[in-house]
Amino acid sequence: MARWILVVARFCSEVHIGRVGHEIRTCEGRNSGARNSLHVWRPGTVRDVVGFPYCYHLFDRVGKPRVVHKEKYDVPRLPAILELCIQAGVDVQRYPTKRRTRPVYSIEGRIVDFEPDDEAAGTLPEPPACTPSLSTAAPTIISSASPDVVSEEEEKEEITVTELASRTLQSWLDMRSGAARLMKKYSVHTCGYCPEVQVGPKGHKVRMCRATKHQQRDGQHAWQEATMDDLVPPNYVWHVADPAGDEAPPLANELKRYYGKAPAVVELCVQAGAPVPAEYRSMMRLDVVPPARDEYDLVA
Repeated sequence: MARWILVVARFCSEVHIGRVGHEIRTCEGRNSGARNSLHVWRPGTVRDVVGFPYCYHLFDRVGKPRVVHKEKYDVPRLPAILELCIQAGVDVQRYPTKRRTRPVYSIEGRIVDFEPDDEAAGTLPEPPACTPSLSTAAPTIISSASPDVVSEEEEKEEITVTELASRTLQSWLDMRSGAARLMKKYSVHTCGYCPEVQVGPKGHKVRMCRATKHQQRDGQHAWQEATMDDLVPPNYVWHVADPAGDEAPPLANELKRYYGKAPAVVELCVQAGAPVPAEYRSMMRLDVVPPARDEYDLVA
């Protein structure tokens, strides 16, 4: 991100990827009326581009699938996408999970578990589909931490920025595609009033909602079925057609209907040289040529 500047609004959640912040008046934060809804920009970080919501970890998603309010500080929280993979079969040493080899029955609303204690304490082997992703991810973590491996990589030809952007974009698309397949089998819930997410058959009972009318619900969340955008927020940003132009003016508020939008990861990778995915071509409005500032009122 050294060449492609990432800026974040100081008083709201707006993110922009470009050399300068845009001038589109969409700020609804503190004192926005005094600034005529203009944003006040500051440098951003990677978390502003890719941010994953956190949820509570379930040790036993069948026996006790709900976290109560008094356990909110005892149960660890982790990214929801990681919790979804753990419940689907990935074993993470830091977050143990109870695996079963025998079916569980519900008799008159009570769960009857016929799993022996010694077998229930263990874990099942990883599914074949999870093995490649873990084996490919492990060398990356080791290589980044080992100085010997880093020195060997430095001797090799460095990867180009365009190739790195293409790999990053493809990894993000593969993650969303795989998560969508897992969500068809493993339930994910989100609050209808706030961005809270919980992976499991039911939502938790922690009274931490501060959205509209939370007093009437005693802080309880209103759980409903989550979508992919709830699990992996796309964080849409305005598309910059000419990010490399040194004299390129910032995006104008008068021309905002001619600008497209795209997820922040897609916009960052496209500006770095990655090809535009087919599913985002229409959203980025690549077939629209915005007029100049003094011509926008002449366009029919």
